[in-house]
Amino acid sequence: MDQIKGDEIKGDDEKGGMATTDRRTLLRTAGLAGAAGAALAGSMHGKFSLAPITEAQAQTAVSMPKGVDKPWWPSKWGKDDESGASNHMTPAKVLDAAKWIKDGKIYKIGRVYEQGMPLFGARAFSLRIPGGPTGGPFGDNKLVYHDEFLATEIGQTGTQFDGLGHIGIQMGKDGDRSEMRFYNGFTAQEISDAYGLKKLGVEKLKPIFTRAHLIDMVALKGGMMDAGQEITSADIKAALAKQNIAESDIKPGDAIMFHTGWGSLWMKNNDRFNSGEPGIGLDAAKWVIEKDLALTAADTWAVEVVPNPDKSLAFVVHAELQTKHGIHNHENLIFDDLIADKKYQFVYSFTPAPIKGATGSNGCPIAIT
Repeated sequence: MDQIKGDEIKGDDEKGGMATTDRRTLLRTAGLAGAAGAALAGSMHGKFSLAPITEAQAQTAVSMPKGVDKPWWPSKWGKDDESGASNHMTPAKVLDAAKWIKDGKIYKIGRVYEQGMPLFGARAFSLRIPGGPTGGPFGDNKLVYHDEFLATEIGQTGTQFDGLGHIGIQMGKDGDRSEMRFYNGFTAQEISDAYGLKKLGVEKLKPIFTRAHLIDMVALKGGMMDAGQEITSADIKAALAKQNIAESDIKPGDAIMFHTGWGSLWMKNNDRFNSGEPGIGLDAAKWVIEKDLALTAADTWAVEVVPNPDKSLAFVVHAELQTKHGIHNHENLIFDDLIADKKYQFVYSFTPAPIKGATGSNGCPIAIT
């Protein structure tokens, strides 16, 4: 186990279990201290514990969010749309994607869900088999059976697909739910409910079956990237060239995925994995938007760079892609087998679990070559 002394974390868990992280370290990272930290504890949950919180925010000052100069709604898919970029999945798009299937090989690119995997903040994953077996024997054939009981944030642990109700932007005064805006301008006041989102639930998304392009940043950089190392649009173009993929080959509705090597820390050094990550920044996000893509994904827990090079920004790529443009995000994928086989282009298939009002989805995405 990691040895923790005061605020310092030393070593790692060689068995892959998650070592306990001193939350004061994360609070300091976010610029919180004393009473301001206590007042804003709710905003510090999960991976957002790494987000910078300014003194002005702690005092609930009213200001426009950085980078927001005009409304981003209504969506190009209509003012009532709740499906975002999954609208790209037309019959024509599916038939075009299917042409890429050449050898019929299927790769599982989702992580195994298990206790001890990297989690954020107070999130939990716990599976129990009640009864052992749960029931039986029944009938003359003496049938017995097992059930499982799962306690977890089912859409926000392990390999996770962010729904459009997951990320919003506070407009106006902090705490004003009528000005907490999500995709297509929906407000927290309109959609939030203790028993599930009333709009933008993950069940509103369409099944995704599209062409995907895997960017091997490890090959481009010569090794695993580090936390805070940003992937730029120039990096994407350089990696595509190295992989002999024409940038013009990337079409609207496609998916772009990033192999950074950070996933090699999974279940080996969970504290380092959780401490930050390499990923895309706003420059790459603008490239994604210009390409009109349906999805971003990576072997990291947020896909975007953490911490952002601009220390005043918190998960700004999430907001730019998901909230403003409805572009989906898939986190904690694994690309090892695809990389080993040099399969950089494939069909990506995933259907979010239709849990009414959920903020995201678990499940196992697949790559088909």
